[in-house]
Amino acid sequence: MEIKMQGLTKIFTSKNKKEVRAVDNVDLVIPSGKLIGLLGPSGCGKSTTLYLIAGLLRQNDGKIFFGEDEVTETPPEKRGIGLVFQNYALYPHMTVRENILFPLQNLKIEKQEAIQRTVEIAELVGLQEMLDRKPKELSGGQQQRVAIARALVKKPRVLLLDEPLSNLDARLRLQTREEIKRIQRETKITTVFVTHDQEEAMSISDEIVVMKDGVIQQMGEPQQVYDAPLNLFVARFLGNPQINVFDGEIKNKEVLIGGMKVGNTILPDQQVTVGIRPEGFAVDTEKKSPFKFEIDMVETIGRDTTLIIEVESGEGGILDKKTFKAIVDVEHRINPGDMVHFKVKPGKLHLFDLSGSIL
Repeated sequence: MEIKMQGLTKIFTSKNKKEVRAVDNVDLVIPSGKLIGLLGPSGCGKSTTLYLIAGLLRQNDGKIFFGEDEVTETPPEKRGIGLVFQNYALYPHMTVRENILFPLQNLKIEKQEAIQRTVEIAELVGLQEMLDRKPKELSGGQQQRVAIARALVKKPRVLLLDEPLSNLDARLRLQTREEIKRIQRETKITTVFVTHDQEEAMSISDEIVVMKDGVIQQMGEPQQVYDAPLNLFVARFLGNPQINVFDGEIKNKEVLIGGMKVGNTILPDQQVTVGIRPEGFAVDTEKKSPFKFEIDMVETIGRDTTLIIEVESGEGGILDKKTFKAIVDVEHRINPGDMVHFKVKPGKLHLFDLSGSIL
């Protein structure tokens, strides 16, 4: 089921009558059968967008379509949605079976069919052995799977997940997000997944939608958005460690940071902001590159060696921080105090104009 939004706008009014455009003229098409991650910092409008799709909030302007059907004015219970919140909202006095069965009873589904559906969904989410347990006897991940099963048992046209993993510890988050991906692939139900966790969104989503201040900044396959951000906000938001950002300039087809050449370009001479992800660096063992720094710290974790360089204000053209990080492959041990020459790998230099748009 394709979801389409046209000019979708939601405005909240604060106590002092100030208007906040939580969702600002959003045009978005979510392809049928895909899992789409809505991603962005707190207050970016991702949950508001989800609640507009669900019908829990009323838009100020715009339209919403499920396939060819306009659902803009359709009440939530008639939109054919399954909705899962971050707090599982299970009935503690009911068993897993009863929790999953409950929405079918409300829909007045024939008893035998409802029982069969409950068993089938329990098997899909891996809870067939736990149907007679109460929620308090389950782990957080298992409780979240009950909530997902309860949403799916209604055979919704669309599944909506609002930060469903935020209450779980790191291990359970990893396990549960893998389960969500498996369930979505098996059911092929169009799914919208809201999260502020970039790793979560990139690992689980077919495509991600990055939002800021109610406006979509970029949409695409996770790796494509990571490799080719359209603006500085997206470049900074995605990636851990964060992208390194420098003041730079283009002069005679060369990209310079602090007067040191880091690459070539066909762009005309101008002041630019240069972004280089930590893994975009390589050590120049021949020491020919002029882009060189003294290493302050070395972190070796498994296969990754991270070099941390602290730069005095104004040195090296650091734009907004006094350190930068390079994750590199090293043939010989590098120690704090060593002078290291860096090269930038092909295609790993991101150039932005001074407003933050990609060049």
